[in-house]
Amino acid sequence: MYDFDDTLIKVTDYEVLGELPDPFLKSDGSRVSSVREWQEQRKALYKTAVELQYGTLPPEPEFLDVDVLYESQKSCSYKIITGKRNHPVSFYMKVICPSSKGPHPAIIDGDMCFMYSFDKDFTHTVTDNGILLVLFDRTELAHDITDEGPRKGQLYECYPEYTFGALGAWAWGYSRCVDALEKLGIADMSCITFTGHSRGGKTAALAGAVDERAAIVNPNATCAGACGCYRIHMKAIKENNTEGESEQLKNIIGQFPFWFGPELGNYKDNEAELPFDCHFLKALVAPRILFVSEAASDIWSNPIGSWQTTMASSEVYKFLGAEENLYWYFRKGYHFHDIEDLQMLVNIIKHKTQNEPLSDKFFRTPFKKPELIYSWRCPEV
Repeated sequence: MYDFDDTLIKVTDYEVLGELPDPFLKSDGSRVSSVREWQEQRKALYKTAVELQYGTLPPEPEFLDVDVLYESQKSCSYKIITGKRNHPVSFYMKVICPSSKGPHPAIIDGDMCFMYSFDKDFTHTVTDNGILLVLFDRTELAHDITDEGPRKGQLYECYPEYTFGALGAWAWGYSRCVDALEKLGIADMSCITFTGHSRGGKTAALAGAVDERAAIVNPNATCAGACGCYRIHMKAIKENNTEGESEQLKNIIGQFPFWFGPELGNYKDNEAELPFDCHFLKALVAPRILFVSEAASDIWSNPIGSWQTTMASSEVYKFLGAEENLYWYFRKGYHFHDIEDLQMLVNIIKHKTQNEPLSDKFFRTPFKKPELIYSWRCPEV
């Protein structure tokens, strides 16, 4: 049995700004009553959880070419050229390969700009389990420099008529990597996983919500703006006996407004009036596999808020008959993409592809579970 104390962190302040909105509530005041109706309702969730939050996203490209730069048994490097024919954009994709014969499941991670992605233990955790690790640097598509000003980078120049921020540009890169893998024929296209950490986790969540080719979506420690909860503010004593507080909308909009669409900032001092919360984005992944991974002492990531919106999204998974496809866990420690996070993701992939038993680390909280902050439940079908 996994030894995990549900009082690992000690909550010192917990403020709920209001009930989570009902994702089944239609614009006419009635509720979704069938899976067919849900497909239409999903478009309504997209308008708020995606377009209000991140802006209008760049479209499918007019073309996509893949230049092979280097290939070996262990790793391959490619240049993806895509976008508009009269205004192409390009970025690099690196594939680290297992020693076994493929095609293999693939994990796509846009965090090649983070040094952890080059760590040998990190890469071997994936490839030693017969999985391709596909890396790209999302900042090649849109810059991530706070004092540079908004909308800097080649994707903004290609699609100036759309309102996406950096997160939308970076998410577009995940989809182009899927296009490239399909064109190259080196991956098992039935088992594509999106992952990323922190701002990269936000990106993976968004990419997975909009690109249904991702069979597994694993945002890691996203903080505000993806998997937390705008309507919950919390403080807690961490494992090192210091106090931390959760990130609020005003914090992230104040520091990184260029990550988001132009409308989200209108709610920075009034989160309770948002027509959505983070469970809407999570629900857009359903019925595919969603795995939300967090760290107990990463209070900035709002651990209770993340759990609350995951529980709310479970109502959508239940409605679609896919409750077994929703995973979450908290490890001990702080804000990082840890090897343990990756091991848990690999466990899910191997459970899906090889029926490997699931770890007992899933579904445990480092805090006493509070009352759910929504009164609605999924409709009975």
